[in-house]
Amino acid sequence: MVLQELKNLIESVQKLKCESQTLEIKSAHQGCPERLYDTLSAFSNQDDGGILLFGVDEKNDYALCGVYDPQDLQKKVMEYALQMTPIVRPSFTVIELDDKSFVSAEIPPLDVSERPCFKTGKGRLKGSYIRVGDSDQPMTEYEVYSYEAFRKKYQDDIRPVERASLATLDKLQLDNYLIHLKQEKNNLSKLPDEQILELMSMTRSDSVTLSAVLLFCPFPQAYFPQLSIIATVIPGEEIGTLDAQGHRFLDTKRIDGPIPEMLEQALSFVRSNMHVRVKIDSQTGKRIDEPEYPLVAVREILLNALVHRDYSFHTEGMPIQLLLFSNRLEVISPGGLYGRMTIDQLGKVQADTRNPVLATALETLELTENRYSGIPTVRRLMADAGLPGPVFRNERGLFYAVLHNASQPNPVLSPLTDEETRLLEFCQIPRSRKELLDFLGLQSAT
Repeated sequence: MVLQELKNLIESVQKLKCESQTLEIKSAHQGCPERLYDTLSAFSNQDDGGILLFGVDEKNDYALCGVYDPQDLQKKVMEYALQMTPIVRPSFTVIELDDKSFVSAEIPPLDVSERPCFKTGKGRLKGSYIRVGDSDQPMTEYEVYSYEAFRKKYQDDIRPVERASLATLDKLQLDNYLIHLKQEKNNLSKLPDEQILELMSMTRSDSVTLSAVLLFCPFPQAYFPQLSIIATVIPGEEIGTLDAQGHRFLDTKRIDGPIPEMLEQALSFVRSNMHVRVKIDSQTGKRIDEPEYPLVAVREILLNALVHRDYSFHTEGMPIQLLLFSNRLEVISPGGLYGRMTIDQLGKVQADTRNPVLATALETLELTENRYSGIPTVRRLMADAGLPGPVFRNERGLFYAVLHNASQPNPVLSPLTDEETRLLEFCQIPRSRKELLDFLGLQSAT
């Protein structure tokens, strides 16, 4: 950070009077603050890193108090940084304003493969933190595990299911899978079925794997009661809303069975509960049905949830949720985005696959393409239907896919300020990040 950027940051803090996802403010007027390790951990564990700003008194209306000794402060912060695993290496900047010293410590993000960063003395489970808004929260056991699972490439979709056996699988469905495999892959067609199932990770050392149970067992929920879909129709826009008769739910169903059956049952539930508008084509006089949501788009987000949810021990007690509100449809699946994928990259780059064996088997069964085309398809179908684009959220071990319908009128917008009008005019043509910062008079996007 250059001096002007630090000066601008201090001015911005005084104006906005708040911290943020990437900014933590400390006074450090009387000495180095304690418990810096939680913020060092949280900033290191998020993709954008973060900045510790010393010399501003948050408790005194963000007054500029300055730090007690910039050189000693940097030394003390480094002592905290050396207590972290992996070691945190902050980048310091010092500035003098009105005879007072201010220090910033930029905390770089760790690569996903090195996370979580934690206080060595407290251990990985108790010393790992995550940034939530402007606060540092202890990571859950699952959040810690999810990083380890990616780093060590755990394959929960092929963990053995001890109580299951080949005899508990549907022989017709399993034979159909083998026929498809042999047609696709000539090398496999020459091998005995038992060897093919072992090679394709449907069995492991005489045990049936989770993928085989989820695909070919008539009732996988006998082994994993919560690996299902809970589908619910809610009368309003929030859970807890009641209809005129006092009902919290207009319809609700637990959807069980193997993955192919759950997919079809969930689609049937949506089809029977969503509204369909009817209009007459003025040219042909024929009736045209316009469903509330494009069913192919609904199928894609349901299939994504079933294929890419987390199937580890940590989440096997959590079902997928399918929620139909008056203004939207939500699918919530256990397990956040996997690996290095970010929300902005969805549908644009090839992602790491959390459950590669399950995804490949569903491709063989022709239930999915496994070509990362699902989200682009959803976006196109929603646009073709004149509906808002899909919304995706990744929140502490849960992934949300949201489709909005056309039931809500456009909101009444307040008049634009002069500054907002100028910004919109400036953005009529594509602008670079630097151009936007220069236009707004900022040196950093922090």
